[in-house]
Amino acid sequence: MKRVSAIKAAGDWAAASAVDRVTLDAGDRNRRRIALTGERGTQFLLDFAKPVTLHDGDGLVLDDGSIVLVAGEPEKLIEISAGSALDTVRLAWHLGNRHADVQIAGDKIRIRRDHVLEDMLRRLGAKLSSLDAPFDPEPASPSHEHHWHDHA
Repeated sequence: MKRVSAIKAAGDWAAASAVDRVTLDAGDRNRRRIALTGERGTQFLLDFAKPVTLHDGDGLVLDDGSIVLVAGEPEKLIEISAGSALDTVRLAWHLGNRHADVQIAGDKIRIRRDHVLEDMLRRLGAKLSSLDAPFDPEPASPSHEHHWHDHA
């Protein structure tokens, strides 16, 4: 089985040169080890010492030099906008306080559909739009496993 030897960031390589494509949701794009089969049948193993986060458009360089395109699977998302930058920061704070995965998309925030969070955001004055798109959440901080505050 072929193995992934390197990752090329989206935009740093010619995606048209890809020999195959794998479509993965955000959860499957944050891995240390996984066996994958591309849409054209290329079988390969991603196996790194530490977990890696793959983004929509990244290229997986295989040990034979060929590259497989990573495509983000469209997920049901909510795009959040606010009246001002300060309002956006306030909404982001509330989402972070609830440990929600978020993606920053220009001046908007994206989250996975969640009726509880959506109700909270509406009450806080957010404008919400539904969309299906690849989800590339912000990576957790390096100290994410050390959660030092409580929510009592």
